[in-house]
Amino acid sequence: MFTANPPVAEKLDPAICYRALTTRDARFDGRFFTAVRTTGIYCRPICPAQTPKEQNCTFYPSAAAAEVAGFRSCLRCRPERAPNTAPANPLVERAMALIALGYATDGPRLSRKLGVSERHLRRLFAEHLGASPKQVAETRRHLLARQLVMETDLPLTDVALASGFGSLRRFNHVFQDLYGQPPSQMRRRLAKPQADRSFALSLPYRAPYDWDGVITALAAHAIPGVEAVTPQSYARLITLGGHHGTVVVSPGTGDSLTARIDFPKLAYLPEIVARLRALFDLAADTGLIDAHLATDAALAPWVAARPGMRVPGAWDAFECAVRVILGQQVSVAAGRRLAAEVVTRYGTAIETGIPGLTGLFPSPERLVAVADHLSLDLNMPRARAAAIINLARAEAENPDLLAPGGDLDQTIGRLTAVAGIGPWTAHCIALFALREPDAFPAQDVGMQRVLGGLSAKALEARSESWRPWRAYAAIHLWLQALNTVPPAKTGKEKKDALVD
Repeated sequence: MFTANPPVAEKLDPAICYRALTTRDARFDGRFFTAVRTTGIYCRPICPAQTPKEQNCTFYPSAAAAEVAGFRSCLRCRPERAPNTAPANPLVERAMALIALGYATDGPRLSRKLGVSERHLRRLFAEHLGASPKQVAETRRHLLARQLVMETDLPLTDVALASGFGSLRRFNHVFQDLYGQPPSQMRRRLAKPQADRSFALSLPYRAPYDWDGVITALAAHAIPGVEAVTPQSYARLITLGGHHGTVVVSPGTGDSLTARIDFPKLAYLPEIVARLRALFDLAADTGLIDAHLATDAALAPWVAARPGMRVPGAWDAFECAVRVILGQQVSVAAGRRLAAEVVTRYGTAIETGIPGLTGLFPSPERLVAVADHLSLDLNMPRARAAAIINLARAEAENPDLLAPGGDLDQTIGRLTAVAGIGPWTAHCIALFALREPDAFPAQDVGMQRVLGGLSAKALEARSESWRPWRAYAAIHLWLQALNTVPPAKTGKEKKDALVD
């Protein structure tokens, strides 16, 4: 097997790409796409088709770039199943996360959210991905449509709606133009049509993937009633646009997870998929991250024991932020109990038929409405209840408060401006809810203990060498803390633990 390091997207070396293609090196899957001039098709490096001649190949950093150049995606290797690779540029990476949530339909809004001009953003996309933000968004829609055609038995009208096409006629026209055949011809009928409205969809990732580590971390902080976690599945209630449904995610075949989705409005499917991919951190290049963290002698054995560890995210940023505040100065188990009480008292009861899923998390407006008795109801300090209400009011007034985008310092500054949110809470929210890969709550007593009782200042200094992936180091430290019994605290240690 060819052993050269995979190239970054904007610096594709044709010789390296071709050698990776000839050996079908899976490490390069999703890092580039091969367009074959004689066939008009573009493929993944692992495509099982006969290897084309080198002089007939052009290599592109993204599927969007290949489509912009006029190539159709391969029916055998299915580029929509390639693992997403995070762009080398952090700004482009943030933009991609926003595009997945629908920001690309408004170019000025996307650039404003990122704090740059539209022109600068287009230049960065051209440099790193070979296509504009709008073209990237269109390709995502095209590939999702084909995935739905080939993996589900959804009616084609529903597929058109779910993938963002305004009409079935437009969907059929674009599909014919892109793939040379109508969707009805491409569809592979399932052996047994589904009896209900739910359907399964694959979520590819770049191997390795530490499912056990991810599910352990999710289980530790799952909100009873909203989430249900077993060693082999993660289930939860979801809400979008006033509608609710369920998702159940489990290990899939090959390098993918399988999501069974049951939601009444398929127009939200692109956002559902994007949120699930973020929740399970499927775009992470863990080979690169693990190699970097393993240079630290303390982290190295934990990284080796959990290759492919991810940063489990959150479905809903507000829900996650409230859960983090509830966990201030209490044990993980106590935080879960408080979160369950919030759902029971203020959430909406739902019948799902899935064990453990019984209620929706309350909205910001609902929590603001119970502000006067939140502390008494939950039997918790008034300051913590006030922090939740302050957050709920801020979120209700500014829906972008907990949206991804901006750099880490800006994010932490925005969060700590809310009364009752200190550095530990802000970094935890940034890490889990806003997908900031370098967020790091150095004030966390559990992480300090795992490394021999370091102070917050010493742990912050120690973490400098882990940048820009300190969040991944934090997950390793937290998992290690879960597996160790904390020593009895002295009076000073108890005081030091009250950091937020």
